[in-house]
Amino acid sequence: MKILIVSDTHRKDVNLREILERSGRLDMLIHLGDAEGSEQEIASWVNEGCDLEFVLGNNDFFSNLDREKDIMIGRYRVLLTHGHYYSVSLGPERLIKEVRAGGFDIVMYGHTHRPFYEVDKKDGDKDLIVLNPGSLSYPRQDGHRPSYMLMDIDRDGEAHFSLNYLER
Repeated sequence: MKILIVSDTHRKDVNLREILERSGRLDMLIHLGDAEGSEQEIASWVNEGCDLEFVLGNNDFFSNLDREKDIMIGRYRVLLTHGHYYSVSLGPERLIKEVRAGGFDIVMYGHTHRPFYEVDKKDGDKDLIVLNPGSLSYPRQDGHRPSYMLMDIDRDGEAHFSLNYLER
């Protein structure tokens, strides 16, 4: 299973379209908010059979997208959120605390425009995968390279993640 994870495209979708063309067949596209109304256009670019998951970002005015989603990807329970309701600009700690209380395996968020990947380990609890793909349109990390993540589920049902940058 091959999943593309993006966020914060802010209707500047040329990089997303390029990534979709390069990625080949996808099983799922996850957009973690701030698509700013380009959801239908994005949906027209994906291959048939590709599941689409979009959540509401702080700039998705007039949208009826869900604020967050609780989904299953393989054997993993995943929370999709933009993150602004958890103050992720100050760090992921509050998000991690609340997601752990909810019993999730993975949390995916956006909002900061900075890529982030961590396996949060806590004594007595299962590991929690925490990730942010950054932004394809307005990256804010050092080097300002547009970023996205790919999630692959292997034959044994294990998830693998890669942080990728759009090279120019």
